[in-house]
Amino acid sequence: MKRRTFLLATAGVGALAAAAGYGVHRWWDSVGLDGVNPAAVRALLAAPLRDLKGGSQTLQSWRGRVLVVNFWATWCAPCRVEIPEFVRLQGRYGPQGLQFVGIAFDQPQPVEDFAREFRINYPLLIGGLDTMALMRECGNRSGVLPYSVMLDRQGNIAGRHSGVLTQAKLVSVIGRLI
Repeated sequence: MKRRTFLLATAGVGALAAAAGYGVHRWWDSVGLDGVNPAAVRALLAAPLRDLKGGSQTLQSWRGRVLVVNFWATWCAPCRVEIPEFVRLQGRYGPQGLQFVGIAFDQPQPVEDFAREFRINYPLLIGGLDTMALMRECGNRSGVLPYSVMLDRQGNIAGRHSGVLTQAKLVSVIGRLI
């Protein structure tokens, strides 16, 4: 009887730990807006970022479109998983008002090479330390890559996601914004 009680107690503790872990995962990796500083989103929209031609762009250039801002790097393995999907989604939903913009934490030449290899069909900008600080204030406290922020047509944050952003999760957010 003691062995059976011990096994049931162990199974119960394991189930509670799994449920807690799942809850923390959902909280940490949610599309929710907890931990997002609205002033940081406005600052991100206004921040001048270098494009691959050496010019300067701001995310405000795409105001009026549903914007997916993806923070990434060429050396980031999960980024290499999600970017081909972004290319497909840009082609599919771009005419309906969706605009992906990638902000790379890397040097311009590797980003250009990456863009050619992956046939990226959306704008790529180069971020620096100040952009990384804004990314953290936009909800990515841990600074992990990839990290994506979804904005509605007015520039308000509609969702965020750390880690690989799947098509299903992305479409569930942008589908109601397009």
